[in-house]
Amino acid sequence: MKVAILSPIAWRTPPRHYGPWESIASSITEELVRRGFDVTLYATGDSETAAKLRSVCERGYEEDRKIIPKVWESLHISTLFEEADQYDLIHNHFDYLPLTYSGMTRTPVLTTIHGFSSPGILPVYRKYNDRSWYVSISNADRSPDLDYTATVYHGIEIDQFDVRLQPQDYLLFFGRFHPDKGVREAIEIAKRTGRRLIMAGIIQDEEYFQAFVEPELEPGVVDYIGSVGPGERSELVGNASAMLHPIRFDEPFGLSVIESMACGTPVIAFERGSMPELIRHGENGFLVKTIDEAVQAVANLDRISRADCRKYVERKFTVERMVEDYIGVYHRVLKESRKRARRSVSGSLPAVGDHYG
Repeated sequence: MKVAILSPIAWRTPPRHYGPWESIASSITEELVRRGFDVTLYATGDSETAAKLRSVCERGYEEDRKIIPKVWESLHISTLFEEADQYDLIHNHFDYLPLTYSGMTRTPVLTTIHGFSSPGILPVYRKYNDRSWYVSISNADRSPDLDYTATVYHGIEIDQFDVRLQPQDYLLFFGRFHPDKGVREAIEIAKRTGRRLIMAGIIQDEEYFQAFVEPELEPGVVDYIGSVGPGERSELVGNASAMLHPIRFDEPFGLSVIESMACGTPVIAFERGSMPELIRHGENGFLVKTIDEAVQAVANLDRISRADCRKYVERKFTVERMVEDYIGVYHRVLKESRKRARRSVSGSLPAVGDHYG
């Protein structure tokens, strides 16, 4: 099977520090290659992959602000679709924009919807609902307006995360510094429990950071250590007593949640979005509705088995399980696309699946 993986170009694939969509596109690509698939990754030119790499934009536009995003996104996506008939299937991780190019080819386009940034993007998904295929990353993040082929939970390279059964005495906030992620709430929870809080991640909302985070910074009490890459992540996360995840939006998935549990570190999260699908209350973390409940959860951390947190991720959230699920989806999409091709009255475009074996 010849598969094209379309990754975003905000960051390198895989990302150096932040870039969840690029991270998942990379994990799928590398596991498919390990399984013998013929894969071409469409990503930035500095990306690292065992697959064939196709690029028109040398660096991610979040890493090189001289790059005009829409210009290079257009060139990036159009390059793939001009070459689409070389492939049996296109796996899109670039949100809705590539769907508007999908009429250029009969090659089926499978889109993993990594979340809806706004209800305003739904018209594009609705337009292509009957001629494309959609995968959700959690059951919570589904629109009633769309049809879905499957829900495929994200998976991680479990060997990149070392389990630590004896943590240090600090709480961790690990994520974007944005009001949606509940940074202010995490600070309040930590201060009320008397625990040190270490915070790591990119600053996405500078005004929010200056107004609500900087005034609270105090060495040894509330520390911000910047963005943390893969090399430092396992130690930082694994040594935490718990990760605080008091989100203020319905999060579609939450990679940091399963990364935390892979290190044996339980997660205390507000019960929104996909959190009930990732966290088993009282077993690998706590689902809470208020700051008061989160404070109480910190006091109950000794009830959680860190070894069980790790085992849970090993069962449900590995890259091997994720890719196995996607391969099943690929076969269903190819089968359905052939049925659609036979029903089509047009014979002007190439038949689907010419390279499929």
